[in-house]
Amino acid sequence: MDLNNTLQEFILMGLTNLWQLQCTLFAVFLMMYLANLLGNAAIVLVAIVEPKLHTPMYFFLGNLSCLDIFFSTVTVPKMLAGFLLPVQTISFPGCMAQLHFFHFLGSSEAILLGVMAFDRYVAICNPLRYTIIMRRQVCQILAAATWSAGFFHALMHAVATARLPFCGPNHIEHFLCDIKPLLKLACGSTYLNLMLLNTVASSVAMGPFIKAFSTCGSHLMVVGLMYVPVLFNYMLPSVENASQREMMVTLIYSAVTPVLNPLIYTLRNQEVKTAVLKIFSCTLKDWLHAG
Repeated sequence: MDLNNTLQEFILMGLTNLWQLQCTLFAVFLMMYLANLLGNAAIVLVAIVEPKLHTPMYFFLGNLSCLDIFFSTVTVPKMLAGFLLPVQTISFPGCMAQLHFFHFLGSSEAILLGVMAFDRYVAICNPLRYTIIMRRQVCQILAAATWSAGFFHALMHAVATARLPFCGPNHIEHFLCDIKPLLKLACGSTYLNLMLLNTVASSVAMGPFIKAFSTCGSHLMVVGLMYVPVLFNYMLPSVENASQREMMVTLIYSAVTPVLNPLIYTLRNQEVKTAVLKIFSCTLKDWLHAG
């Protein structure tokens, strides 16, 4: 962190300053966040407990659900708090931490969707060799590589942003600490940051996007909801009065997509439905016996 920074905190401007609308948005996003937690936690639990779901596809879906829970938790609770407070502040270290985890979890999810597409490609094109190619060790290595790549990609952006001098103003035109709104407040040159954002960040999204786009059906729906807003946000250059547009785009993949993933991928899947009902009935029987 650059010691020349004089700012100790930032003020997040949020989605809107209309109090009546803030109350409505608080209720809507709180329900979405709770649905995200319950839906994705159910998928993780079922994927662990049900032996029939101990397959590569559900292993990666479990990782996706974990990422969705953590990803929305980085942004939504802070956003919800902003709806209830007249002024929402965040410390400089807290802002950098949020930026890091936002890009860490977001880029990990983008890479994971590409890995899941590869899994489906092997299952369709090499069914006889599928169990050999996608054995447990390979799946664990792919998952670890996904999380690690996301972590170091985000660390690069966080360190590059934290080293910039911020001398004021400190109003971030966003509901979270993202790179582009912060670059607008920097006093020094942001050429390196923009270059990293436009090349590295776009490559992290574009590479898995090309692989993931080769699949079809429900996976394409998630691909569209995840990659298109990200590419739209970080590949296009910022223009005047673009803050509102960028906030809306960020809202799609940070709050809306994690809620839809359980519905699109697994809760409509007959195997998952059967497993959920089985676990629920066993739990209910245990409660009745205990009572």
